[in-house]
Amino acid sequence: MAKTSPFSLAGKTALIAGASRGIGLAIAKEAAAAGAHTILASRNMEALEKEASALISEGCSAKALPLDVADDASIDRCVETVGAVDILINVSGTNVRKRLQDFTQEEYDRIMQTNLHGIVRLTRGIGQKMIERGQGGKVVNIGSLMSILGLPYLAVYAMTKSALWGLTRVLAAEWGRHNIQVNCIAPGFIITDLNRKMWQAKEMTDWLVGAQANSTPGTPEDCAATAVFLSSPGSNYITGQCIAVDGGYSTTRIWPFEPA
Repeated sequence: MAKTSPFSLAGKTALIAGASRGIGLAIAKEAAAAGAHTILASRNMEALEKEASALISEGCSAKALPLDVADDASIDRCVETVGAVDILINVSGTNVRKRLQDFTQEEYDRIMQTNLHGIVRLTRGIGQKMIERGQGGKVVNIGSLMSILGLPYLAVYAMTKSALWGLTRVLAAEWGRHNIQVNCIAPGFIITDLNRKMWQAKEMTDWLVGAQANSTPGTPEDCAATAVFLSSPGSNYITGQCIAVDGGYSTTRIWPFEPA
């Protein structure tokens, strides 16, 4: 008798918040390929409809849903209308790179709302529905290297991503009794629209050669497989963890020494 893969998402519904591009879109594609009915959510409905249609044409199950995590009313509508969700993957985020003293109040508030407050509101709403259904679930938060260490000019972003890692640990403890696993992914230097221009500078790629075991920046697809694993039955005994998908940056350094 054929055994079901522990990494299959067949029969599950996955809501990807922030799925119109970058890491979120890569995760949505991978989740759909793994068999999930995949709900792509973000503000950009034109992009979502296009991507959902492409997935359907490939034989996957997908739909687009409007969601603006900077708008409480939009979040509440999403929670009310989305239906039963087995997997919530929180990807939505934004960033501004400045010295702390140079941030405007508007920038501070926008990053906090998009990266943290909106995600918390969405997670609370979807998580409550998971608890009420009584069939367990998975929550995967997309944090950052800034969830676990510090680099300059990312103070507000780091505050939000550190908070997501803290939220992950606490919800894992609270929701474990409901068979809901909550984990976090800390992407490293993944090329997306948020940082593509920065990584075009030669001094950045030269620096990375001596900074981590894998000397090249990553891609959104590098994070997608990890997100699907954490959404699958194969991760049922993993909760409250932060997994760095970072080419070894958080754990390794390269030096010029070579043994004789």
